[in-house]
Amino acid sequence: MRIPHWRRWIPRRESAIPLGRRLTALTVLSLSLVVLAVGTTAYVTTRWSLYRQLDNELLSVAQSMQSSVQKDPQSLGGLSAETAAIAGVSLLVVRADGTISAIPGAATSLSPGPTELAAASTQLVSEPHTVTSATGQQFRVVAQPFTRDDQSYALVVARPLTGTEETLRQLWLVLLAVGIVGVAGVAIGGWVVGNQALSPIRQLSRAVARITETDELQPIPTSATDDLGNLTDSFNTMVNSLASSRERQKRLIADAGHELRTPLTSMRTNVELLVADESRHMLPEGARHEILQDVAAQLGEFTSLVGDLVQLSREDKVTPAPEALDFAEVVRAAVTRARRRGQGLRFDVELDPLFIMGESDTLERAVTNLLDNAVKFSPPGGTVRVHLEGDILRISDEGPGIADEDLPHVFDRFYRSDRARNTPGTGLGLSIVAHTVQSHGGWVKAGHAAEGGAEFTMMLPGTAVPPEDIV
Repeated sequence: MRIPHWRRWIPRRESAIPLGRRLTALTVLSLSLVVLAVGTTAYVTTRWSLYRQLDNELLSVAQSMQSSVQKDPQSLGGLSAETAAIAGVSLLVVRADGTISAIPGAATSLSPGPTELAAASTQLVSEPHTVTSATGQQFRVVAQPFTRDDQSYALVVARPLTGTEETLRQLWLVLLAVGIVGVAGVAIGGWVVGNQALSPIRQLSRAVARITETDELQPIPTSATDDLGNLTDSFNTMVNSLASSRERQKRLIADAGHELRTPLTSMRTNVELLVADESRHMLPEGARHEILQDVAAQLGEFTSLVGDLVQLSREDKVTPAPEALDFAEVVRAAVTRARRRGQGLRFDVELDPLFIMGESDTLERAVTNLLDNAVKFSPPGGTVRVHLEGDILRISDEGPGIADEDLPHVFDRFYRSDRARNTPGTGLGLSIVAHTVQSHGGWVKAGHAAEGGAEFTMMLPGTAVPPEDIV
């Protein structure tokens, strides 16, 4: 279905108008409608009140003059033009047959109409109404019926609407002037307030544009505590998170490039020797086999390093398993694997149940890394202690331990102490441990064991009772 041209044009025009102008325009439009409604209501209410007051005065005058006029309808009871002028009314008497009597010497352009004749004939008071004279002047008229000598009459009392209409006209001008001034004032105030209110949004817009142009992740200073302030805080949190993620990515790439360069260079050298030997046969007997074994070992190291890098590159949160996980079983499985690698070592294992929510595979790998570290540095016949008590797991060995200056850095990526430089490994095992434990909401730290070796302490939030047994 084809969209009409005017429907396509409107969104573009609206989107081209700045938000501040749109807010100001909407404010002015809303206030204009309110002022129009209030002004119209005030005008209509005042008009109704003035007309009601005028009608009551006309009825009062008609009732007060009826007794005098009833005595002599032809001369209107002797009322003079001065009396009518003082009352501010015009007086006529109309008989049911249409005969009209007026005050002698009083000039009036008012002529009784069907309503006044009906009041005389039916002897019912006419409702106050507006009539227009032959000269175009408007009057407010009321007819008060009475009888004299078996004749039906009606006293017609009229007052010009000139004063009332002038009052209403002045009221309308005042309301119009007040409305215009009010709308103008609100427009100016709305523009000022709108600019101040939208200042954080413009600041955010400039920050986004700056990040796009310069690629610099700089947070925005703010002191506001309203919704816009919360929006700015959320933006700053996002910027800080992106900056931290970028920094980790740069550091990971730099570290990976540094660590991958050594095995790749060694593999390249060995492969080049094998290729050269194909044509020159320069290698001594058995050297080719040794080089192939070296290449195989380097491939294993390379594969392990890549696997560790992939593990560390994961920044997603752990998705809890549908059922509780007994961490003691995870540790027990890791100890079984460590026993096969640590032939001749003694394992002192004491495990209390600890039910947690997490991934058994990544947790087992983290514990295995700690156990491999203990096996690697334990002397022949040494003891590796694995104690899980409450939510604390302690793994210690009887090796040389960790130097005090190395303790703050053992969980850094690719960090190798002087004692560990000649031992196999990628330098990422403890980093994987820290990453895994933190993703499960716990912590891990390194220290000195009572027996003189290294001790690693791990805490994971959990409970000693299975969740289904908790009341």
